[in-house]
Amino acid sequence: MATREAAVGRARKFFDEGGFKALLSSLVAIPSTSQEAAHRADLDRYLQEGIQPWLERLGFQSRIHANPVDGFGPILTATRIEDPALPTVLLYGHGDTVAGLEAQWSAGLNPWQLTEQGDRWYGRGTADNKGQHALNLAALEAVLEERGGRLGANVKVVLEMAEERGSIGLRDFIAAHAEELAADALIASDGPRVEPGLPTLASGTRGTFHFDLAVRLREGGVHSGHWGGLTADPAIILAHALSTIMDRNGKILVRKWLPSDGLGGVPDAIRSVLKDCPVGGGGTAATIDAEWGEPNLTAAEKIYGWNSFIVLAMTSGVPANPVNAVAPDAVAHCQIRYTVDSDPATFEASLRHHLDIHGLDVVRIENAGLRMPASRTAPDHPWVRWAQASMEKTLGQRVQIIPNSSGGLPGDVFVDHLHVPLVWVPHSYNGCKQHGPDEHFLIAPAREGIAAFAGMWWDLGEGGTPRRG
Repeated sequence: MATREAAVGRARKFFDEGGFKALLSSLVAIPSTSQEAAHRADLDRYLQEGIQPWLERLGFQSRIHANPVDGFGPILTATRIEDPALPTVLLYGHGDTVAGLEAQWSAGLNPWQLTEQGDRWYGRGTADNKGQHALNLAALEAVLEERGGRLGANVKVVLEMAEERGSIGLRDFIAAHAEELAADALIASDGPRVEPGLPTLASGTRGTFHFDLAVRLREGGVHSGHWGGLTADPAIILAHALSTIMDRNGKILVRKWLPSDGLGGVPDAIRSVLKDCPVGGGGTAATIDAEWGEPNLTAAEKIYGWNSFIVLAMTSGVPANPVNAVAPDAVAHCQIRYTVDSDPATFEASLRHHLDIHGLDVVRIENAGLRMPASRTAPDHPWVRWAQASMEKTLGQRVQIIPNSSGGLPGDVFVDHLHVPLVWVPHSYNGCKQHGPDEHFLIAPAREGIAAFAGMWWDLGEGGTPRRG
């Protein structure tokens, strides 16, 4: 007789006996970076060779579509319908990666070859996102095997190949295919846990808004001996502009950017779910600096319930080859990471007003725009709590819910066009180096992830799941 315990056991056995490592090795070996034009064909190959035959073996009907925006990677959809009356879950993932950066990896490591060292599997896409969506599908396969080919629920899949270029085309595609992709919930995996050893559920993601601050004073540089102290230095003016936006301890001073204009702090419902939520365990050079950021917030509230302002890059003159000249201009490329409690449509106007009242009308705001909207399902939504209960039953430990992960994902697309609640189940951690050299997957959280998803797949077929209401 098929049982939940046996299904979870199958998934763990597949992992422990090397089946998942071999599977992930084959996926990593396809250099499907969307950030290098030379690998355009590998985007198709990842879907055609790595994913589509697997899905069809599991009983899915699948199709690979051209991206509605020319020049961006394809999108795979797949459906496995046992009975339209049964609950339907939509899986999302992306098979494209950032650039390989081969020359920057440590000795003995290759981005397109899975390498095990200690408690880690190294390779491009292991954490972002090949390893994560492959875990979920491998867990589904284990449950189908245990149940003799029947799940007791319906599953649909969207796998895109342009997420690392901003998911360009995905919104138009989902809008055009909304009827065939209709589901009761999106359950997918990307991003990091709050700590490597603490299973996590996120019900949304922060959004990203970018802009350039530019001070452009003259056509070219002028001699620093003849003109220094006489003519305005754009780098100094830009530095003063930045100091009005954020104080020396990281507090955002443009309060209109913040939830409730920065007056009410983190919303009560968000503060409640983040109570006792840890942050850390990244294993990177970064530190959690207690005095940095908004005062009187916990670390979890700062990263999961508040907005942040970051200067991603700034230049004046030629840093690699300084010359004795007062530079003609200075530019800083800036980013706001924000939650759904703020309105990004007001960000540029608020900044312009802020700069003007500080006498900084010479500072321009250029190239301002939304890169990825924020999204959030209420952390106490029935589907979020259902997933938490299922995971805790399987893993025998607490599962932390956060209102949104710290990074960005295209959850808004699915909320806007499919009206589904979001349940993100990250299998990675914030030290995985996903966009740099030496990207890796921690083996222990991955093993927990395949077991947790096997439990959820089983529970989907047992009845009693939330339904679209």
